[in-house]
Parts: sequence; structure tokens; C-alpha cells
Amino acid sequence: MAENEAECMRVEHDLLGDKLVRADAYYGIQTARALENFHITGVPISQHREFIRGLAMVKLAAARANHDCGVLDAKILAGIEHACADLIEGRYHEHFPIDVIQGGAGTSTNMNANEVIANIALEHMGYERGQYDHCDPHDHVNRSQSTNDAYPSAIHVALLLGNDILEAELAALVASLRVKGREFRGILKLGRTQLQDAVPMTLGQEFHAWAKSLEDEIEALRFAEAPLQEVNMGGTAIGTGINTPKGYAAKCVEHLSQVVGRKLRLAEDLVEATQDTQCFVLYSSVLKSLAIKLSKICNDLRLLSSGPRAGLNEINLPAVQPGSSIMPGKVNPVIPEVVNQVCFRAIGNDLAVTLAAEAGQLQLNVMEPLIAHSILESQTMFLNAARTLRENCIEGITANEDVCRTFIERSIGIVTALVPVLGYERSTKLAAEALRTGRGIVELVREHGLLDEEALQRLLDPKTMLGHSEP
Repeated sequence: MAENEAECMRVEHDLLGDKLVRADAYYGIQTARALENFHITGVPISQHREFIRGLAMVKLAAARANHDCGVLDAKILAGIEHACADLIEGRYHEHFPIDVIQGGAGTSTNMNANEVIANIALEHMGYERGQYDHCDPHDHVNRSQSTNDAYPSAIHVALLLGNDILEAELAALVASLRVKGREFRGILKLGRTQLQDAVPMTLGQEFHAWAKSLEDEIEALRFAEAPLQEVNMGGTAIGTGINTPKGYAAKCVEHLSQVVGRKLRLAEDLVEATQDTQCFVLYSSVLKSLAIKLSKICNDLRLLSSGPRAGLNEINLPAVQPGSSIMPGKVNPVIPEVVNQVCFRAIGNDLAVTLAAEAGQLQLNVMEPLIAHSILESQTMFLNAARTLRENCIEGITANEDVCRTFIERSIGIVTALVPVLGYERSTKLAAEALRTGRGIVELVREHGLLDEEALQRLLDPKTMLGHSEP
């Protein structure tokens, strides 16, 4: 190594011996080893900002609990508090460079956090990075903890923080669908089942139904928060609480609740909680359900806007970019398409979570890095997708009222409104004749003298056909 390169390094030591670490890095030797060991996805932990905030919140709560229990000096506590506050506010996240997928059940990530917090604290206390005698990643930042309680607890916190943002974005999307529902409430159109003409409805009802579908998913996300509010802090390695002072676990969870801003609870059985991943499976399954609902809505948007000359063309999606490099004038439904792909990825991530959860053995599940990355990635994609769908698609949708009216007038489906008066058999014959001749139902009713004009208009009135279902 050249002399000038050596000047840019510092020496750190661990179980395996000495190693050079970049002098300007806030991480330390275990992070440096992980950078050499795990070249997997190319996605660093720094991409999951809520996870880093969750790690900092856990470390902050642990430090305060340790101080309460008399095992952490006030000066060191102040340094750790300063460092954690910086991470919670979004600073120094670039010093979390390890790949999100790693062996070791998250130990590399836990140590990355311990090292960064220790070195930020050291500078705040007036020391150089790496002078761990004054604030050590293990003895001080990681005191009374193991990766096996700190790491999953940080995932819980990260998912709760991310869920708040996701729910807000979905609520905004629901609101935009409701606006369109009210805007289109007077536009009568043809409903379809099995892609075949069915009975009349309004375009507004279609948008209101999508909104209600997503409202149900928001409610499911809220319900899925409850298991995430239970943490295993104080369990340390396998849940027995080895190396923790008396009263630490309860104090740590109390402090963590204050830092996170919501009531968390200590798991009843820490041995069970340390090996269990059910809360992740449940939350991931809700994201899968959201994916299914959101993808279905995007499928409908693509169908209803298809054409425009040779498709349904009942609505117009905003033209956000040219659609083809060879076909002039073509505009594609690129926003619903990208959201579809987000949904497919989230469904795949749920399968990854399922398999990783099943792979747990004895007192620990070492696959939690994959679980964390899969769920956090889905969360991030969904909140971005919801915003993109709302801003670049839903808010700019317009209706082709004439097209909707033409489909209604040509449809055989309106014969359903005549069944209560004419009976199913006679209505079926009318439908068959209309199909055979290409003529309209109303025209045939008049020709055969089946109803007088007043009765016919009353039966075919949109309010009669829609019943009481209009929002």
C-alpha cells in the first residue's frame, strides 16, 4: 500500500485480527469485513432509511435503559444520544454501505449501527474515530443487547414508521378516486361481468368501488400494526436475557415507546419471540392483498382506456409520454403498467418472506435480512406507486361520455331491467332477437307493442336501473 493511501486508513482489531479501515469512515472493522463478504444485490442498507432510523431508535432506548440500570456512564449516554439523534434525523446514512442480503442473521447490520453510533459519539465527546476506549461499539452501544433482539426490534420499528407513510399515500389515492367518483356520478355506462355486457351502472360507481377496495386495504394495514408493536428487547441471544441488568427489558421498551411515539409492548415469552417471525408474515400478507387489489384496479384502467379507436375507450388516461419508437401517435397506459409491475414484485417478495420465515431453526431465524429487505422494499415501492398513480394518472382521467352512452344504447344488457315486467322467458327471446338482427332492445319492445311508452321510459330510467346503489 502506498504511503499516502496508508495515511487515509486507521487500524482496528477484532476476533480475526487487525484490519485497515478508511479513516474517514464512521463504520468500523466488522462493517469493513461485511463489505468484502457480501456482494449480493448491490443494494446497501442505506436505501432503507426507515430501517436505519429504527436501528437508531432501538440503540437510543437501550442506552437510556442501561443508564437507568446504572451500567452506562452519563457522558457516554450523552454521546450515544447525540449520535442516534443524528441518524434519526437522516444524517450519516451513507455510512451504512453493507448489502441488504447477508449471512449472520443481521449481525453485520447491527454492528454497522453500533460502529457508526460509537464513532459519531466519539467525535461529539472530543475524541478521534476508532478511540473505542471512550465509547465502544460492543461494550457501550450494544450493551445489554444481541443482534437477535436489537435487529428484529429495529425491523418492527421501521415497518411501523413506513406504514404511517404508506397509509397516508394510500389515503390520498383513495381521496382522488372519490373525487373522480363524484365527478362521473351522472355518466351512465355499461357494467361487465366475465368481460361480457351486463347491466348499467355509472362511471362514478366504478371509481367509488375502487376507492372502497383500497380503503379496506388501509384498514388491514392498520390491523397488521398490532403484532409489530410487540418487541423482544431484553431477550438478547435466545430470549433468556443473559447479560442484561435487572429491570432492563421493561425500561428499554418504555424508552423505545417514547422514542417511536407509540405504545410498544414487551413480548410475554422472550424465547418464543426471539425465534418467531409471524408478525412479518402477517404484515407481508397484507401487502400481498394490497398488491392484488391495486393490480386489479390498474388492469381495469387499462381496459377502460383501451383503443382509443378499437377498444373500450370509456375513459382517457393522461398522456404522459409517447408510446412507441415506431408507431407515431401511439400513447400507452404506462402508469398503470408500472404499478402492475410493483404489485407483481410485492407478491414475489411475500413468497420470499414466507420461505424465509419457514426456514427458522431452533432458537433463531437467520433469514431475517431477507425478510426485512423484502417487506421494506414492498413498502417503499407501494408508497411511490400510490403517489405516481394518483399524480400522473387518476387526477387527470377524463370520461368519454358519448362512448359510454353508445354502449348502453347498443347493449343487450338493458333487457335485464324488463325482466320484472315481461318475465325471464320473454326477455330472453327479445335478447336473442336483438343479437340475431343487430337491432336495439327498446326498438323491438316498441315494435312488438310489449309496453307503452310511459312504462318503457320508467323501466329504462337510470335511477330505476341503478336501484339504491349510487354513492
